[in-house]
Amino acid sequence: MTRRLLCARVMQETNALSPVVTTLADFESQHYLTGEVLERAVSRRGHEVEGFFKHAELSGFVEAVAGRAAEFEAVPLLSAWASSSGPLTRACFDTLGDRVVEAIERERRRGGVDGVYLALHGAMGVEGVRDPETLLLQRVRAAAGDVPLTTSHDLHANLTRERVEAADAIVGYQTNPHRDHARTGRKAGELLMATVAGERRLTRAWRTLPLLLGGGRTVDFLAPMRAVFRRMRAAERKGQALSVSTFMVHPWNDDPALGWSTMAITDGDQAAAEALADELAEMCWARRLEQPPVFASGSEAVARARAARVRRKVGVVTLSDASDVVTAGAPGDSTHLIRTLLEEGDGLLTYAAVRDPAAVAALWPRAEGDRVTATVGGGLDPSSSPPLPLAGTVVSKHDRPGFGRTLVLAVEHLRLVVTEGPAMVMRPSFYTDVGLSIWKADIVVVKNFFPFLLFFLPYSRKTIFVRTRGVTDFDAAFRLRFDGPMYPRDPVDDWRSRDRSRRGLDGSPGQFA
Repeated sequence: MTRRLLCARVMQETNALSPVVTTLADFESQHYLTGEVLERAVSRRGHEVEGFFKHAELSGFVEAVAGRAAEFEAVPLLSAWASSSGPLTRACFDTLGDRVVEAIERERRRGGVDGVYLALHGAMGVEGVRDPETLLLQRVRAAAGDVPLTTSHDLHANLTRERVEAADAIVGYQTNPHRDHARTGRKAGELLMATVAGERRLTRAWRTLPLLLGGGRTVDFLAPMRAVFRRMRAAERKGQALSVSTFMVHPWNDDPALGWSTMAITDGDQAAAEALADELAEMCWARRLEQPPVFASGSEAVARARAARVRRKVGVVTLSDASDVVTAGAPGDSTHLIRTLLEEGDGLLTYAAVRDPAAVAALWPRAEGDRVTATVGGGLDPSSSPPLPLAGTVVSKHDRPGFGRTLVLAVEHLRLVVTEGPAMVMRPSFYTDVGLSIWKADIVVVKNFFPFLLFFLPYSRKTIFVRTRGVTDFDAAFRLRFDGPMYPRDPVDDWRSRDRSRRGLDGSPGQFA
């Protein structure tokens, strides 16, 4: 008789500084799958249902279980994902949790449960709830009974003592930009099956650092973080550990115990796990002095793009609107960079985006080719940027899954894509799907920190990160509350005393070792 392994996905990365809350409607309109549709999506035919799913965690998990089909059966329950934004409403979080728990209880009555895998982001925030993903893990464990539970996290997750206690294994991505979603799901599946079958006895250790920003650009294949990622992979390859993770934290996640962390999972060797987690923590702490690079101002970025004549002839200059990164939870309605591009970018064909549901609603009745006046941006987060009045021509109109109703406006040398939903610009298809050729542009604006570097690789000949003012400015995170000094906001010489306190090794309740 095969053992039944349940799996589910509830994923959103929260920016606590964003005023745009996340509701159940955001999940249900962007990505919400159950039943046969979910089963097809996570199978080898997943690309027929939803392209990105063949690279996602649940697909990797199902693939791992299929490799031992004579012993195990994967039972997908639910997959819910919403774009990064503000905190989930309590009603949204409770409803998603209820649906996962109800599905587990139903499967428990139907054929039993031998193990559970839950794909989470690790940096979710919920109104009025501290550490909500731990609460979800605890609910799942209570519903499933006394069975092994593994979970995977984005490497920007924040680990807490309670989180570590809630799961038998936490597995993180080992790439940034992320490109190992399926591999991470496979690893979590392999650990779960080995635990259920009694082949492994998982022992784990973790360290937590009072570190918010460090590691330079934090790209896995570039210095200074390259050595850390290589050490993690080598430890797994050499059999020193079953899984090794470094979590570089989402700095705008509101938890007093925020900070980088490391985790090592071994087969029955607690001492080895402790030593490896400690070694990685020391490596990360040594890189704290290498802070993110200083970003250009809007004017500097436009001037540098104009000067890159040869690069613009053979490709495009890509500007990352780093103060309004939608994939890190910003509202996407900033007007600062758009204003600068209009005022100073004359003669440079530029593509940019802004989210403004009200402007879309007002302009939607207008026909393609109509001259229009409108005020865009600054409505979702007026504290970060003012609305921008403009006049232009309606180029095209589209109704797009995930983005909602979308208008393309020609405003002088600017092609502005105005979206109803999140303006999550990280792939060329954001623009090409509305008829804008990347090759024809001089400048293309994205609202993303890392993945766009891979997606725009065929086109981009120069990349400039731009700082204006918004909720994804790195120092904006310094406004959040912490349980003590936090580097680099505060001088911190010793990470170990904070680590022991957070892990409960200083005599405080809830010791975990």
